[in-house]
Amino acid sequence: MREDTIKLLKECNSGIKMGVSSIDNVLPYVKNPQLKSALNVCKDKHAILGNKTHRALASNNESTSAPHAVAKVMADIKVRAVVATTRSDYKIADVMTDGCNMGIKSLYKYLNKYKDADDESKGIASDIISLEQELRTDLRKYL
Repeated sequence: MREDTIKLLKECNSGIKMGVSSIDNVLPYVKNPQLKSALNVCKDKHAILGNKTHRALASNNESTSAPHAVAKVMADIKVRAVVATTRSDYKIADVMTDGCNMGIKSLYKYLNKYKDADDESKGIASDIISLEQELRTDLRKYL
């Protein structure tokens, strides 16, 4: 149980870091104030969940981990390419929606993979999924 809990928490933490990084990458290019606000609110909620994962990992005498290097580089390249070439809110919403979909898919995969994780870590993963679903819904009006 402990091993699955630690692995799930580390994946949650890694996903949160990727989400925050992606939001940070696009925020300077967002023109629409409501879209910028939605992204900032989501970023703040990611930070709260990130702190929750840090505490849960610390209570298990574990540290956080960096996002998977290849996934992080690919996500950064995609986001930077979009904002460098178009700088439109539509394209930013599009690439962020893709990121939400990838995050949701990944977290469901890890919930299924680490079935023996404790309820707290499963709850954190579910909270992140809900946050990604909420942002994805908010982004629809900018597509």
